Amino acid sequence: MSVYELDDFTALIGSFRGAEIVRQWGDACVGKVGGKIFAILSPETGAISFKCSDMAFDLLQELPGVIPAPYLARAKWVRTGPGSGLSEIEVRAYIGEAHRLIAAKLTRAVRAELGLEGI
Repeated sequence: MSVYELDDFTALIGSFRGAEIVRQWGDACVGKVGGKIFAILSPETGAISFKCSDMAFDLLQELPGVIPAPYLARAKWVRTGPGSGLSEIEVRAYIGEAHRLIAAKLTRAVRAELGLEGI
């Protein structure tokens, strides 16, 4: 399995506390926490977009196959796909960090409701 495949991506998103998978924009598989998006898989292309820190946003774009995410780059999102300069382990770690970044911006009440008090 590969994180760029629907079943593996869905399992990864489901492993994060308070996360859910939503299908929107046609065929896109969207990872959300507290109603906020943190990762997107396009099953057609296998491309994954995710939120990242300001520093990671700048550094990741220097790798082959990693570009600013269309429509989301202004919010520090990147897009990558199979064969990029990121290993699958790194992509999984960055998606985990994306979950943490978005969860940290939720209100205290929503974090408590989702069991995310320590974020």
